[in-house]
Amino acid sequence: MDEGRIGKVYHWRAVYLQDWIIDPDFPLVWRLRKDKAGSGPHGDLNAHIIDLARYLVGEITEVVGMCETFIKERPLVEEVEAGLGARAGARKGEVTVEDAMLFLARFENGALGSFEATRFAGGRKNYNRFEINGSKGSIVFNLERLNELEFYSREDEAQVQGFRTILVTDGQNHPYMSAWWPAGHIIGWEHTFVHEVYDLMNAIARDEMPQPDFADGVRTQEVLEAVMRSVEERSWVRTDEV
Repeated sequence: MDEGRIGKVYHWRAVYLQDWIIDPDFPLVWRLRKDKAGSGPHGDLNAHIIDLARYLVGEITEVVGMCETFIKERPLVEEVEAGLGARAGARKGEVTVEDAMLFLARFENGALGSFEATRFAGGRKNYNRFEINGSKGSIVFNLERLNELEFYSREDEAQVQGFRTILVTDGQNHPYMSAWWPAGHIIGWEHTFVHEVYDLMNAIARDEMPQPDFADGVRTQEVLEAVMRSVEERSWVRTDEV
């Protein structure tokens, strides 16, 4: 994108899909209580793809969303720990967060975006996938295949145009790979936290503010809040009005 290979960005579409609470016998853990978690997959999962969108595409100016809680009540944790479940007469409590949240967005640069977060997508374990379409090409990334990037270029000759899968495990494609293994030897989820600590330590040593910073977190929270307000008001909400 920095090299202009995508061109002007038109579309951002992203999903963060999981499936770990589909079972109605799953207990009423803290993540399903608004007083403890604040929200459901919106604050837990959409926060990540909002942060990615802001980094890659730009600021989000306006949103409209919808959400649903599919299972309204769940067995209390202590009942499940005692061996009871929803089908065995366990006492239940109210689920006070959403099970799924979808929203549309407008970006400051004119691009359009769609976001979806749910814990009811059967077969999806940690499916954080985004696609960016631009005037010159498209890119696709899926966290479940985090060593790969899909790239499509409209500037390729017509007879060979198509998405290509790039294994980003060499020094030219990955800024930290030289600290690990030869190309093709994949790295995993745990390595990302090593890289975060490395960046933080370097920022401290150089007396620089690490990125992303607290302001980025606040801005992401503003977008999350604007979506929640849009659900309540059933209308578009500007992110600078929350």
